[in-house]
Amino acid sequence: MGLSQSAPDSGRSVKTDDGYMIPYEIAISGTDVVFHMEPIPAGGITVGTDRRRYQVAPFWMGRYEITWKEYQKFMDLYDAFKQFQIDRQRIVTQTNEIDAITAPTPLYDPSYTFEYGDAPELPAITVTQFSAKQYTKWLSAITQHQYRLPSEAEWEHACRAGADTAYHFGVSADELGEYAWFAGNSDDAGARHVGQGKPNSWGLYDMHGNVAELVLDGPDGSETAPDGVILDAATDWIRPQQPDQRKVCGGSWELPAEECTATSRMLTVHEEWKDTDPNVPKSPWWFTDDPARGVGFRIIRPLKTVSREQMEEYWKIDNESIQWDVFDRVDEGRGAKGLVDKDLPAAIQTQEEQ
Repeated sequence: MGLSQSAPDSGRSVKTDDGYMIPYEIAISGTDVVFHMEPIPAGGITVGTDRRRYQVAPFWMGRYEITWKEYQKFMDLYDAFKQFQIDRQRIVTQTNEIDAITAPTPLYDPSYTFEYGDAPELPAITVTQFSAKQYTKWLSAITQHQYRLPSEAEWEHACRAGADTAYHFGVSADELGEYAWFAGNSDDAGARHVGQGKPNSWGLYDMHGNVAELVLDGPDGSETAPDGVILDAATDWIRPQQPDQRKVCGGSWELPAEECTATSRMLTVHEEWKDTDPNVPKSPWWFTDDPARGVGFRIIRPLKTVSREQMEEYWKIDNESIQWDVFDRVDEGRGAKGLVDKDLPAAIQTQEEQ
């Protein structure tokens, strides 16, 4: 998928030792929802306040931010998993739990998240990093490709598209309105449909503005990276130590131009971003408060496949507090857990027909 042994006659491509990476589109299994991926070449980049140097391997990245059209299919798993439990089908056990995910609970107050609309082409927002990672695990299982969140270095490399300036199109923000939806032109109207502006030179839309995007990394360390050390962008990302403080890149419709650059970052603050959540513990799948309505995500698929154990590093619950929040909700019946594999779409279809 997305790899050709010969150079295409037209369109973008990235030459690698394995062939030519090309853009591709694929339907989410069992649905008519299609998403698009763009090839991103290898390269080197320096990121973070501690000036970490990374080598980035080739990967495909989502042409657009994940939309409600795509994310809603993931949300629908909540009811499907509940029905499987009632029917005693596809039961999660200790031996197969590695293939299970938790589906996001229904929104407690949809009027907040959807105040600016819930159109299918709007980016999915107010999603926690944990839920975004579960989404990528589900998508990987049903498509049989390895999807995940990007690391900070991978995201910035893709955003820059070979440029070394604040924006992928140059130094000045004068042209930003042609590419981005930000506080200078959004009129406080919320996110807009994905892909409305111009893409960067690697085919990616909305890398500056619209919604800021979750990545794998936690906050920078206090020490400068050692001189001469080049890290691997796919494996040496900063592991968060707490449920708070996950990086969000690129700026959003709520932020001014100077906060929508390739190096712009926010850090999640769970207690403040979930202040109006009426549930205790507060939802591990959803944020509730601004600036969360300006936060979404997009996915990548590396060229080189890795072991299942390594993929678990990208998907797993990485903090004890989040783990207990999830376990408590599932045990109390307020969350839903189910197995994800290539047979899941067909099993859901059979369930719906009964």
